[in-house]
This record gives sequence, structure tokens and C-alpha cells, in this order.
Amino acid sequence: MTSRQRKKNDPGAAAFTAADRRIGSHPLFAALRVWVRRGSEHGWADVTLDGDLRAHPTRRASEDEWVWVLAHCLLHLGFGSADCTEVLDFQSALRLGARPESWAAGTCVRGGEAKDPQRWATRFAAGLSNAAVAAIDVAGGARSSLSDQRPLKTEWDLALSWFVSHYPLLGALATAMTVVADAELARGWDISVAAVSTASAEIYVNPLAGLSREEWRFVLAHEMLHAALRHCDRVGGRDPYLWNVAADFVVNGWLVEMGVGSAPEGVLHDPALAGLSAESVYDRIAVDLRRYRRLLTLRGKQGDLLGEPLRGPADITDLDEFYRRALLTGLSYHTPARGLLPSGLVEEIRALEHPPLSWDAQLARWFEEFVPSAEKRRTYARASRRQASTPDIPRPGWVRPEALESRPTFGVVLDTSGSMDPKLLGKALGAIASYAAARDVPAARVVFCDAMAYDAGYLPVEDIAGRVRVRGRGGTVLQPGVDLLERAADFPAAGPVLVITDGYCDVLRIRREHAFLIPAGAFLPFRARGPVFRMS
Repeated sequence: MTSRQRKKNDPGAAAFTAADRRIGSHPLFAALRVWVRRGSEHGWADVTLDGDLRAHPTRRASEDEWVWVLAHCLLHLGFGSADCTEVLDFQSALRLGARPESWAAGTCVRGGEAKDPQRWATRFAAGLSNAAVAAIDVAGGARSSLSDQRPLKTEWDLALSWFVSHYPLLGALATAMTVVADAELARGWDISVAAVSTASAEIYVNPLAGLSREEWRFVLAHEMLHAALRHCDRVGGRDPYLWNVAADFVVNGWLVEMGVGSAPEGVLHDPALAGLSAESVYDRIAVDLRRYRRLLTLRGKQGDLLGEPLRGPADITDLDEFYRRALLTGLSYHTPARGLLPSGLVEEIRALEHPPLSWDAQLARWFEEFVPSAEKRRTYARASRRQASTPDIPRPGWVRPEALESRPTFGVVLDTSGSMDPKLLGKALGAIASYAAARDVPAARVVFCDAMAYDAGYLPVEDIAGRVRVRGRGGTVLQPGVDLLERAADFPAAGPVLVITDGYCDVLRIRREHAFLIPAGAFLPFRARGPVFRMS
């Protein structure tokens, strides 16, 4: 029989091993954990104040007795004292294990003073904190006992809970944001430290990043501000990665100025850019693409602003309203005692009180400006309804001019390629029809484009949304459709053009007033000179 087999079959050794494992899982003693060796001259065990704990090699005892003995020796380390009296007083209130009847007090500490007593005092304080948290979990049903094997909160969990209890500006955000710590997910998405998804209200962290709690506070605050200030949606027609870099410079500058946590090594921070908005920083760094494309975000070589959720959408119904209210509420509760806030951050939060107009409202304004409605006039030739109070007084009615004159109209270049979403296409056509009808536009000039242009001529506005038969499902070449409208003899020279596409098209050159209607999150492959409306 080998020594390992003899140890396995020895009930005394099994009891000692079980006690050692039980002490290691206890939240109070996990921070004081040391390697226990056999070879003590004491009847049970002894310890030096530097952490050398030795147990008797042949002593047979129960598991509870060994638990009490090991806890007693570790408490000497925590107290930093060789006096057994104060340790025994504390241990009697702890009620862990069973004191052996043959225990001899006063001889369990050997050696002199500790070389680094502060080390064990700090660990003991951390153990007391962990034990208090575990006791609350037991009372709330999250743990079955203090020695439950469930792991304690990680550094990023503690960093997130700090915002709830200590930093009201981001406290409301922290209560609803979820931290996802998955090493495999981080490896698959090349997340070196962290990334955020606005759509799912989740922060994805790499548990192997090796950051301290203060650094995790900085990282989590960084990602929460990205999400709340909607940096992912404000990219517009800019380069997504450079926009991410510009937003990182601004957010990191705010956090350093506010003193939130500790900035990890290598984060993007330039004091010369202090006080600038993300848009202004982007305009500065866009002139040196070769240099700034080499910079790393918290995700690494890719942007930490994830446009798509990695695990599904958030449970929050209206994310825009949630992020806006969370920051505005946090700002109202933030007092000077918590530190002053950068003026740029306060301005951006205040701007959230006045959210931008939705795409359909912006489109309506464009119609109002460039597609004037026909003016009506009053005339007695067509009497209006008489008021009941004055039935003898005739009143003029509203009529449109009967003389021949040009009526307002506009052109529509419609992308009918296979990449267009039918639902978004229907939404866009419905909005156009309703606004055209409101402006008294009798018909619009419609051109369908995929691999070539199909002239549908003038169509009644009520037919644009429902009864239009879309032709062609090939590639996307829109320039012939624009040229067809610009050269058409029956299309007014001042008539505006609305281009509806998903962004997968050629470069367009339009020499008259125009606008683009594209899906949310889509980008045009060129710099648009007219307004761009994004359908949500």
C-alpha cells in the first residue's frame, strides 16, 4: 500500500484534510490562508507571527476540533499578538468548530515579533469584510452557510456596486447595467479589457485582464458613459473606429479630471484635448489617419462600442429614455461633496433634456421647406357654412386657384435592390405619402433603381405607399436614376429629390436640392451634401 493510499484510508488524516478545506472556504479565514505543514512540537499546532503554521504529525482528532485549532492559529496572525486570551474571547463569539479538551493555551505561538505585521492586519480586515457580506447573503438566502463554496464578489462586481452606494452620478446607470465576465466570449470577440453594447445594456469584461478594483471602476465608468451618451448612435457618417478613439479621449479626460478610479496603463488620454467635444476631437485626429488608427481602445485593435448585442436585446423597453433619465437623475443628486464635474460632461447631460427630432419629424420639416404647398384663397363664389348665430351673413369659402399653374412636386429615387428591407421600404414610402398629402402634392416623380433605372413617371401620392409595384432586384446603381430626373423635361428645375437607399450604392452626384433616407445604423459610401434622415 502506498503512502497516498494509507493517507486516504486514515480517518485522522481525512478529518484534518476536511478541516483544512473547511477553513479555506470560510470568508473570514480565506484571506488569512497559509500553507499548513506537519511537524509541530505543540500538542496540537503552533504558528509564527510571520505565517509559518505547523500541525502535529500524528494527532488524531475530529474535523470540528481541527477546525477550531487552525482557526485559533490564524486568528493569532490576524491579531498580530501571541496573547491567547483575546483570541479565545473572539473565538468564543465566532462559534466555529469545537475546542479540544486537551488544548493548552499560551504555547501555540513560537518565535518573536512579525517582520510585516501590517500585511496580516490588512488581510484580517478584508476577511472581516468578506464575512460581513457573507452573513448578509446567508440572511437573504443567497448562501446556505458562511462556508458555502459560492465564490465571493469579483473585483468588477465590487467596482460596479461602488457606483450605486458612493457615486450618485452613475449610480442609476450601474443598477441597470449588467457586467458579463466570460473569458471565452472575450477571446472570441477580441476584447482585451472591456466593451459595451448600448442595445443590450451590457458591459463585457475580460476576467483575465488583471486590473485592480480602482482600475475596474475607471473602466466601468468609461463604458457606462459611452452607452448613456449614445456614442454608438452619434457616429453619423464618420469613420467608426476614429469616432470611437475620439470619444475615448473625451470620456477618459472627464474621468481623470473627476478622479473616478484609476486609469489603467495605456488608456487614451491627452490633456491637450481637454474641454473639447467628441466631434471636435474627431475633426482634429481625422487629419492624421495613419497615426490614430494605431491607437488601442479598451477592447484592443477594434472599437469598444458594440453596435450589436452579444447576448440579446435588453429588457428595458425604451433605452433612450432610460439612459437620459439615469444621467439626469444622477446629475441632480450629485453634490459638490462628491467632486466637481467637467463642464463638457454637464453640457452633454443637459443636452439630453432636449433629445433630437425623430427622423419622420425631420423629414416633415424638409418637405415643409422645399416642397411648398399650394396656397388657397377665400372667395364668395363658394360660400362657406354660415354660423348659427348669424345666418343672414354670407361668408367666403376656401378654394384652390382654378387658373393653370405649376403644382408642387418632388422626385423619389428608390433603391429596389435585393439588400433593401421590405419593412423599412414600406415605412419610408408611407411617410413620404403622408407628408406629400399634407403639402397638397398631387403626384410625385418616382424612379426605381437597381442595376438600371426604371422611370415610373408621376404617381399619385396615395399610390406611392400601397399600389406601387417595385421592379428589379439586382445590384444597386442609383446615378442613372438621378440623371434621369435632372434631365427630364417634365420635372421642374427647382424640384427637390429624395433618395431612399440602404447605403449599399454607388457614389452619387446630385446638382439640385436633395436628401437621403436610410436605415438606422447604415452609412453612405460618400460625404452627403444634403441632409441624411435615418429611419428607426
